[in-house]
Amino acid sequence: MILVTNDDGVYSPGIQILAKRLRELDRVVIVAPDRERSAAGHSMTLHRPLLIEQLKPDVYSVNGTPTDCVNIAVKGLLGETPKLVVSGINKGPNMGDDVTYSGTVAGAMEARILGIPSIAVSLAARENFRFAEAAEVAVQIARHVLSEGEAEGTLLNVNVPNLPTSDIRGTSITRLGKRIYHQMTVERIDPRGKKYYWIGGGEPEWECAEGTDFDAIDKGRVSITPLHLDMTDYAAFGRIKQVEQLAYQRPAPQEDEA
Repeated sequence: MILVTNDDGVYSPGIQILAKRLRELDRVVIVAPDRERSAAGHSMTLHRPLLIEQLKPDVYSVNGTPTDCVNIAVKGLLGETPKLVVSGINKGPNMGDDVTYSGTVAGAMEARILGIPSIAVSLAARENFRFAEAAEVAVQIARHVLSEGEAEGTLLNVNVPNLPTSDIRGTSITRLGKRIYHQMTVERIDPRGKKYYWIGGGEPEWECAEGTDFDAIDKGRVSITPLHLDMTDYAAFGRIKQVEQLAYQRPAPQEDEA
């Protein structure tokens, strides 16, 4: 059984087309947010109850985040452990620094934390989405992962150029690129004269360095970036070794502590 989730919501055409194609490989169950949860990151709902609604056989909506959906599905709803979790197809790319915000990537990350192979799939477009083409890429990669598995603690972050399948120029294994951040916060005044802010303005730009996910998409290629759950910077161990020698002393008591 394959579990499918996303951050665009259970009614997004991207998840519907993805699930339909993945049924070529195995039974598919959709457990996805009841509404758009873009940029939810790896957040989990802890301070309110979560409601699950079965919309039809093997399709469930949850009033929570993609992380909630995967956790609930695996830990309670499904009754069995999925062979694979596929998150997507996202409306828009998830590359470079943006993977830290992405609910799509977070859904796949939660699956990997739970020990399940996972893939995040995003379509590098803002309009005129070619979901069918992205689903073709997704099913081929899913077939490979089901057959060959994934490295421990690693998930695959897949970005697909918004092109006809015949125009896609192949696949590149890539590293995360670097986003160029311009003004993304807009300040406005409400009818009562108070300031409010809207985050998310402006079109994204990236440094298209050779070998990055941005570079692959720019060249019309599918980008596959292996992401690892272990975020430790092992190369920094030597550079910060001296901090182990720091001595900590208890501060002198304040007057109200005497």
